[in-house]
Amino acid sequence: MHEAFAAAVSVWPTSGVPGNPRPWLISTARFKAIDTLRRRARFDASQDELVRHLEAQWDSAEKSTEEDSLEDDRLRLIFTCCHPSLAPEARVALTLREVCGLTTEEIAKAFLTTPRTLAQRIVRAKAKIRETRIPYEVPTQEELPERLGAVLQVVYLVFNEGYSAAAGAEVTRAELTGEAIRLGRLLTELQPEPEAIGLLSLMLLQESRRAARTSPTGELILLENQDRSLWNREQIAEGVALLERAIKSRNFGSYTLQAAIAAVHAQAESVPATDWKQIVAIYDQLVRIQPSPVVRLNRAVAIAMRDGPEAGLKHIDAVLEDGELANYYLAHSARADMYRRLGKTAEARSSYEKALALTQQEPERQFLQERIRQLK
Repeated sequence: MHEAFAAAVSVWPTSGVPGNPRPWLISTARFKAIDTLRRRARFDASQDELVRHLEAQWDSAEKSTEEDSLEDDRLRLIFTCCHPSLAPEARVALTLREVCGLTTEEIAKAFLTTPRTLAQRIVRAKAKIRETRIPYEVPTQEELPERLGAVLQVVYLVFNEGYSAAAGAEVTRAELTGEAIRLGRLLTELQPEPEAIGLLSLMLLQESRRAARTSPTGELILLENQDRSLWNREQIAEGVALLERAIKSRNFGSYTLQAAIAAVHAQAESVPATDWKQIVAIYDQLVRIQPSPVVRLNRAVAIAMRDGPEAGLKHIDAVLEDGELANYYLAHSARADMYRRLGKTAEARSSYEKALALTQQEPERQFLQERIRQLK
């Protein structure tokens, strides 16, 4: 509660006192308490692993050389935990939890599953490590390529959590996006593969918009309403240069294609001036190599921007019918927006209310509540 009152003293003078301050204080205090408990739990749970890691580092210190290819401690741990003997999703989830410090709830959101299912996956991964005696050791230079895909996914998911936090009072978490970009730079030096370069390009292009994504008082601002003069042009230029480098290899994948979409947005003067035809074409390629429900949803939104809300709604409904995004608030929010643009108020309200019930991020909740209030 002390931290909640401190937050109120900081925020209310600029944003104004809420109409009902008591729930605001209670909600903020709850988030602060949960964050504290999670930090303590992560610290306590990591002690044994940390001791073993330090002992291993000490024992192998005499064997290390200046040519050691993994010079960064966190990157070394990520490569170590992404052992190919574990199932791909298990190794990524375990690494995000034990090395990167993400909570089970945050990782579950990234995998579109429940925290309980995700926790069981991590427990099974730990059990396999114990039972099969998977060695806790840094991979050799020759072993790095087979682990690179999982490592890239770890960095990508850390960035995503920083770009759009799963819960809490802030839209973004700059410490996570900054760390992901730092790791991405190290990866492109260590393994300058096209997809590592494409991932770094994607992160820089997305991060370039951070200053414009929220108002001075923390409200969420959609892409169409952002002040593009606030976008970081240096990051955009670097991201575009990296993208061109990755594309020239002709051996790229999903991260490079996502970067290409981000580059079209970054170089457009406005939403109407955006080349939506090109974005849909890139999504067509992306969905062929990564037919995930989220990619299909994003493609549906791009189709709506190109062909109108009725066409977009048809594709969104098709994605929702598969069931994998039933608890994904952005799918219901996108559906609500299509109905809003079509003037179907009742349907829009219903979908907005579904989205509101599924999100735990306060700025997103405030945005959806405002959308509902604007419906007539």
